[in-house]
Amino acid sequence: MSRYNVLILGSGGREHTLAWSVSRSPLLGKLFIAPGNPGTGTLGENVPLSPGDFPDPQAWFEALADLIRREEIALTVVGPEQPLVDGVADYLEERGHKVFGPSKTAAGLEGSKIFAKRIMHKYGIPTAGSVEFDGPSVLDDLGQWLSNENSDWPCVIKADGLAAGKGVFICTNRDEAIEHLQRIRSDKTLSDAASRVVVEEFMTGEEASVFAITDGKNARLLLSAQDHKRIGDGDTGLNTGGMGAYAPAPVVNAEMLRIVEETILYPTLRAMEEEGHPYRGVLYMGLMITKDGPRVVEYNCRFGDPECQVLLPALKTDLLEVMLATAGSRLDEVEIICHDHHYCGVVMASGGYPEHYEKGKKIEGLDRVSDDTLVFHSGTRLADGDLLTNGGRVLTVVCRGDDLRSAIDACYREVEKITFDNACYRSDIGAKGLKYGLNDESADDLA
Repeated sequence: MSRYNVLILGSGGREHTLAWSVSRSPLLGKLFIAPGNPGTGTLGENVPLSPGDFPDPQAWFEALADLIRREEIALTVVGPEQPLVDGVADYLEERGHKVFGPSKTAAGLEGSKIFAKRIMHKYGIPTAGSVEFDGPSVLDDLGQWLSNENSDWPCVIKADGLAAGKGVFICTNRDEAIEHLQRIRSDKTLSDAASRVVVEEFMTGEEASVFAITDGKNARLLLSAQDHKRIGDGDTGLNTGGMGAYAPAPVVNAEMLRIVEETILYPTLRAMEEEGHPYRGVLYMGLMITKDGPRVVEYNCRFGDPECQVLLPALKTDLLEVMLATAGSRLDEVEIICHDHHYCGVVMASGGYPEHYEKGKKIEGLDRVSDDTLVFHSGTRLADGDLLTNGGRVLTVVCRGDDLRSAIDACYREVEKITFDNACYRSDIGAKGLKYGLNDESADDLA
């Protein structure tokens, strides 16, 4: 049996999960993670090649290519969206290296909200109506439009570029919209991402995420999942990178998956092929399940975080085999099979996230979690033998169960065993899903 050396790019919970899944494959030779984290370091070799240590993406790409040649790496798996939007797949593939992840232009489905909306509108893919704002005075123009008496409420303001999951603002009235606009102006990351802006009609329904792996023509669906973006219970407070997830999401039943395939997944793949930019890798379809059917809220060009943490443990199929087939344009040779379980993942974050928070808090209790609990590292570091917090989202605790309730209950039991100063987490991850199998009162007990 051939064995393949693999490089995973990234340092968060998603990349720890990818490393965990790939490390279980009999096809794996050596596993490298750049730059990785303390969790990935237990599964392979962390390589200190962080994009922030280089003057520009091109210099980082060159260092990655040197590593790939030196270690005879057969496949590079790109975890985060930024390297894909910057063109890492193009750079490496032009030099003969196989990559799991879309090209720079194809990754524009996530990298540019305007690009994605134009694709959807052009090819009749169901989504919200939208208005674009562009030009040197984009925020002034947006402010003037928001002050117009003809504006419809509620609406959704979206920064065109990447903003670490924090560039979307739901506005229920004019005052709230102006407040969000001021937040964009005062935050450099947000204002940079908002050099162009999309304002969308507000869609009513329940959100869910459907993930597919595709080689550009063939696609294989994973479980559906439901993320929890807001910092507070009951979907209150600021948007975050994600505070927890569960899978599968009961709002996406077998019939809904069929509709998603027919009206969204394959039309998107055909659209990208027709545009001359075939999409290969993971296609994340963030959906609103409305009374009229599924509509696209957003695309992402990679696994979600924390959705990845509940999706990959569900895989029976060898993930590395699937990735190699995808990179080799032969996904039609592989089927994806998932375990018949439910999964819940709760993110433990630093107090103050997603705004101001402290780092360097000692993490304790990981030695007390049960053997069948998975704990994926996001923002951690080692110092003098101690594991310390090193980010806003610190850990994702994942448990499985025969049903959603047992998965949730198990997960929160394990979360309570882990401590660090000023830790915070939502107490209602999965409550929306429970309402499909329990009465509302039982579901509300979780919140």
